[in-house]
Amino acid sequence: MNTLIKAEHLYLGYEGESVLEDISFEIAEGDYLCILGENGAGKSTLIKAILSLIEPQKGKIEFSNSIDRKEIGYLAQRTDAQKNFPSSVEEVVMSGRVNSLAKRFFYNAEDKKIVDENLKRLGIYELKKRSFSSLSGGQAQRALLARALSACKKLLLLDEPATGLDSHSISEFYKIIDRLNESGLTVIMVTHDVHPALNSASHVMYLGRNYFFGKKDAFFSSSIGKTFLKEAGHND
Repeated sequence: MNTLIKAEHLYLGYEGESVLEDISFEIAEGDYLCILGENGAGKSTLIKAILSLIEPQKGKIEFSNSIDRKEIGYLAQRTDAQKNFPSSVEEVVMSGRVNSLAKRFFYNAEDKKIVDENLKRLGIYELKKRSFSSLSGGQAQRALLARALSACKKLLLLDEPATGLDSHSISEFYKIIDRLNESGLTVIMVTHDVHPALNSASHVMYLGRNYFFGKKDAFFSSSIGKTFLKEAGHND
């Protein structure tokens, strides 16, 4: 597998204060990485670094030539403001194609084809003309995922994507992510939920008082993983 992202002795933070220190990891094409950890441990900060929204304080993060950083799909944490987008579902998903415009002023047939494909892929094509604000929580999250997929080619980043969803919608959402990963898309998900890490991830990163990065089975057999499972209520 080709390496997409490699970080070596990475330090991240804000205004001289470090949030993450001496982090190293490597993500290959097709990996499914779950980032777990304590509140305030720097999970979202790491996502910002992968998106090139912040620069490392020390160390380095390198990207393969096969990935264009403008073509990374990103699904941020849900906010109340998103619920009231004054746009149709199609318009929200189409906004994922903004980086493809370059010097063009209008979306073209290729953009519209990609949007339609992702609406169908996520089972919401029939909702494309509906107001985004009229959607249920599960439908809205599918639309925002379709938006992220319309931007990306190889890598999808998800920051707490199941927050605010009911249990049925969460289960269906994780199944969709599994299928996307099985189709070859590389997935990096920040989550508090142990289920995708236990059931679907190929790799786990744990951020907190201790640091772990490696294969899923190695994490859950480690002392850090066993402690995490116990605190999450999984005592098997």
